[in-house]
This record gives sequence, structure tokens and C-alpha cells, in this order.
Amino acid sequence: MQRSDEFHYRLLRRFGGWRPGAQRGTSQGGGQEFAAHRRLFDYPDPRRIDLRASVRDPRNGWLVRVQRLRVAIRVHAVVDVSASMHFGAGRRKLDVVADFVEALGHSAFRAGDALGLLAFDGHAREDLFVAARHSRGNASLMAQMLRDCRTAPTQGCAAQALRRVSERLAGRDGLVFLVSDFHWPIATLGALLDRFAPACVVPLVLWDPAETEPPRASALLALRDAETGAQRSLWMRAALRTRWRAAVAARRAELAALFDAHGTPALHLHGRFDAEALSRYFLEGAA
Repeated sequence: MQRSDEFHYRLLRRFGGWRPGAQRGTSQGGGQEFAAHRRLFDYPDPRRIDLRASVRDPRNGWLVRVQRLRVAIRVHAVVDVSASMHFGAGRRKLDVVADFVEALGHSAFRAGDALGLLAFDGHAREDLFVAARHSRGNASLMAQMLRDCRTAPTQGCAAQALRRVSERLAGRDGLVFLVSDFHWPIATLGALLDRFAPACVVPLVLWDPAETEPPRASALLALRDAETGAQRSLWMRAALRTRWRAAVAARRAELAALFDAHGTPALHLHGRFDAEALSRYFLEGAA
């Protein structure tokens, strides 16, 4: 029986490789997707002779059907584990990411794909690196690593850390999920997205409802910056709530413009992982 938290991902482009899987491949062989007719002399496999096509052949030759393979790919989750990802009114954002990674592992295993994990905060987190492999238990291991992860406020640069992490995947084909709240300067993010080429990149923007919607009551709030640890007090009033919502909308529009410009539209998750929404994301992209 299929797990309720699984999702389905299918990509428009074709991938190289020979390992059987669910993605469209460039290699020709014993697949199910018709590619072309070829002469039996060039592809000596009598089992694939197409009698109707052979009768219509003006050269009176025997023609065989050549199919394209469905292949397996490498899937990587690149996860931001910085201090802000440990925030959450109900659950930590990092716990939501762990739910996503566990669902991704089950989905990848059913599709025949290998799954790996890379993480960063102010630095590349080598302790959270898991090489891509095809394993049923890989998902649970990575999810538990993320749930147990602890990160202190750091002075490192998330963009520079992501650059170092991207070096492991540069030039590799496959699918990359970039998971973060993106609460850091994104001036260089466009260039970093290009570094993942030729892989397909899916940005997952994870925000908590307590970040996007200000408190309704007018009161004095004690706030602490999760990334730097800096503290300040604010009197929550109507004008500040308006500015809060405007800032959230502006940030969302800024991220959308950046990701759309690179052909990698983002999916927003709010406080929980929604497997059905992620399935729709891929279905709409393949339409």
C-alpha cells in the first residue's frame, strides 16, 4: 500500500544512464517509449520487427522498433540548517524538512532513484553529508540526522556555504531540492543556481506561520534574531502589522522573480510538509 506522505515527481527533460528507473532517458534499448524505426541489419533483434512498417518501407527492408529506456537518476536534498531553520511556533522548520526528506526517500526508492543529502548553515556541514545511494533505509537515516541537528548562531555566510556545497554537485545531472527559508542575502543566489547545472533544481521555501503573520494583540514584544542572536523590543501596533505583511509579500515577490528568471519556480511550504502540493507542482510543470 502506498504511503500517504509520498509524492510523485516526473521531469520533462531526458537523462542519460543505463540503470532502469522512472525518468525519461536518452539511451535506446529495451524500453517502452517508441523512438524510431531502424533497419534490422543495423539492429539485429528479430523480436522487435514491425511487420506493418516493413510492408510500407519503400526500400523493402525489414524494420525494427527502437525504444528509449526509462532510467534512474540521482536526487539530492540540499538543506539549510542555519539557526533560523530551528524556529517554529508549533514545530521547528527543520522538523518539517525532515518530514519532506523522509517522504522524498520513499518516493525516490519507488522510482528507483538514488538519494543523497547535503547541508549548510554558515559553513558546509560535512557531518550531515550522505552520499547518494539506492537504499530503503536511507530516508529514515537522513530525517533523523536533521531532527537531531543542532546549530548555534554563527557569523558565517550562508551564500558562501551554499557555494561550497554546490561544488559537490557541479556538472552532475539529476534532481536537486534546495530547501531553505532564504532568510539571508540572496544577491548571489542566481549565480549559485546556475552552478547546479545541468541538474534540475526545485527550490522549497519553508516559512513558519509565526513569521508571515504578525501577532494580533497590541503588546510589547521581545524579539531575538535567530541567525545572529541579537535582541530588541517592539511595540506591536496596527502600522507595524501592515509593514510586517508588506515585507513578507515583498520578500516572496523577490524570491519568485529570482527563481522564475532561472526557470526554477519555487514551492512554498507553510508550517508543514504537503506531499499532495509537491505532486501537483510536478504535474503542473509537466503539463
